[in-house]
Amino acid sequence: MTVQAVLLVTAVVWAVSLIRSVRLRALVYSLPLPMTLALMSTGHGVEGAQLLGVLGLNLFFIVVTVTHHWLRWPILLADAAGIAAYVAFSAVLLAVPVPFGLALAGSVTLWGLAMLLLRRHRPAASPEPSGPLAAQGRRMPAPVKLLVILVGATLTVLLGEVLRAMVVTFPYSGVLVAVEGRRDLVAFTRHFARNSLALVGFLAAYHWWQDHSTVAALLAGWLAFAMLAVALHASTSLGVVRRRAVPGV
Repeated sequence: MTVQAVLLVTAVVWAVSLIRSVRLRALVYSLPLPMTLALMSTGHGVEGAQLLGVLGLNLFFIVVTVTHHWLRWPILLADAAGIAAYVAFSAVLLAVPVPFGLALAGSVTLWGLAMLLLRRHRPAASPEPSGPLAAQGRRMPAPVKLLVILVGATLTVLLGEVLRAMVVTFPYSGVLVAVEGRRDLVAFTRHFARNSLALVGFLAAYHWWQDHSTVAALLAGWLAFAMLAVALHASTSLGVVRRRAVPGV
């Protein structure tokens, strides 16, 4: 990965930090921009392990959310735990050959089960944090934030280099997005889990077209991502309308 990767990660995190809507923030973060850059610059293809890497992205946010919100770890320590979980998960995937068809079926099945679980356990609105969490939620001055994001992006891109093919799904900007959006991590993790099906579609389409050309594979991947993202957004909006129309749901 190159300077372009650092700048892209910085731009994604900066854009996410400016968005107040958690739902929209999760959508912008889920755009497969770092994946696209990794696929273009590293020469790695997409196989079963990389497809399951989307589960690793969700695992990263789950670990950060649990350790920061429930165990009250400092956000940087929670981030480190999330990275460790992703690296360990990647090591297992790289050690065991995973057929692509099995990985796709498993990813979609697990996503469906996760959506059913999230639907049954919809959390109540969280109160505004107080004490240490409120202090952590204060916004940094823009120049300081930009410097922190730039340094953090450089470090995470360098760390991503050691993961070989799993660099494709490494949570480059996720490490920094978790820090910036730590007050909304629970809601963000739920929204990202829902959007992750579109990332599965991106990688699956790329896999099926990668033997033709990188450009064709990327175009197919982005088209699949866009179609699934629109479908997911429409279904979520419809669900919100139905819940508002039926009191107590």
